[in-house]
This record gives sequence, structure tokens and C-alpha cells, in this order.
Amino acid sequence: MTINRITFRSEVLGKATSCNVFLPRIKRQSYPVLYLLHGWSDDCNAWLDNTALARYADEYPFIIVMPQVELSYYTNMRAGERYFDFLTEELPAFIHQWFPVSKDPAVHFVAGLSMGGYGAFKWAFTYPERFRGAASFSGALDVVDLWQNDRSRDERFTRIFGPLPELAGGPDDLKAVFARRQENIAGLTLYQSCGTEDFLLPVNQAFRKPFAEGFDDYHYSERAGDHNWAFWDQEIRQVLHLFNEKIR
Repeated sequence: MTINRITFRSEVLGKATSCNVFLPRIKRQSYPVLYLLHGWSDDCNAWLDNTALARYADEYPFIIVMPQVELSYYTNMRAGERYFDFLTEELPAFIHQWFPVSKDPAVHFVAGLSMGGYGAFKWAFTYPERFRGAASFSGALDVVDLWQNDRSRDERFTRIFGPLPELAGGPDDLKAVFARRQENIAGLTLYQSCGTEDFLLPVNQAFRKPFAEGFDDYHYSERAGDHNWAFWDQEIRQVLHLFNEKIR
């Protein structure tokens, strides 16, 4: 395996940013790709620093891209940088320029934890034609509900999403994105998991029924675990196996 730690200038963000790119030991002319997204308090190193991802991933053919998005919730921030445009447009173009990633969307995947789970589903639901599957671990999937039930988020969430009344039903409201794009996204493989001791369990349970009805290939996992790396270490192992089965 090889791990590339890259710093480059983003024209979309107007500043330098970083990402980690994992290259597997399996030799190919082109590779499937997994974009792996970090959570609220993390950075592009979090998955490599806190899990055995490098060991697990070396058994599979994926190039794994771990970008840095700061405290952006993978959005075009109301008062900040355009991280959703960076993630969905500039970053993939950069990766395809510098790494032998297949251009076939049937071997493209995205996954993430907490804030990154929200980001993974939003990216895949917004552009389903670009992906085979998406996964969320302990996903902060309903940002409207999170904000309404925790007004200590007012300052940061206003900077990210704008006023709360404008968030519901907009492009950053995952429920609304799912409802608008339901016919287009049914073919995605969707994996969703949450620990039974996780504070985000009710949010994830609320999505279970509509997702089960809306996707032809939906996987839901609910088991003992909290909002921590012990849980996510096991989850990334499960998803690597699942996504590999989809490309075999």
C-alpha cells in the first residue's frame, strides 16, 4: 500500500487544502474509488489515525480519498467557503488527473461518519449518476432536527446553513433532497448504521422506513456501540466488503 498526503491549492476554496489518498497493493490499470469523509471535529487524517483502515483496505482494490472540509457540513457555506462545490467538482477532477481512478461511476462510492455520513448521502442523492453506492455511519442525517433540538448550534449552523427557517426544504436538508430525487436514486446501494448507545440513533431510525421503501438495495445495521471510533472501525471494514461485492 501507499498513502499519499497531499496539500494543494483549491481555486474553489481560494486557499490551500489537504487530502489523503490510499493506494492499494493490488495492481491494476484503473481502480474503483471510495471517497471517505470525516466528522465534525476531525480532519483528513482521522480515518487513518483512529482506525485500522490501511490494514483493512489493503485487501481490496479501492483508491480511497479522504478530503479535508473543516467545520463546513459539506456545504456551500452561507458565510464561508464553497465546500460542496469543492467536494463534488474540483476534488474529483484533481483525483482523476493525478491517480488512475476508473471513470466508470459503477465503481465509485462515498462513505462517511457523523457529519461525513450526512455529506456522503447528500453527495450521492444530489448526483446519483456518479455513484454505485453510499454509506453513512452514525450519520447526522437530519440537520434541521439537530438544530431545532440544540439551539447551542445557532452561531455555527447559521454561518454554515443560513437562518434555520431557510434550511428546511432546501438543498442542505437531506429529507428534502431524498424526496425530490427519490426516483433517480433508487438504484444506489445504500448502507446505514448506528450504535444503540449513540445520541444520533433516533435520527437514524427515522430514516429507516423511507429508505427501505425508496432503495432497491438498502442495508441497515443497528448494534451495540456509541458515537466513537471503536464502532466506526468495525463499520468501515463491513462497508469495504460490501462495496467490493458490488464491483466483483
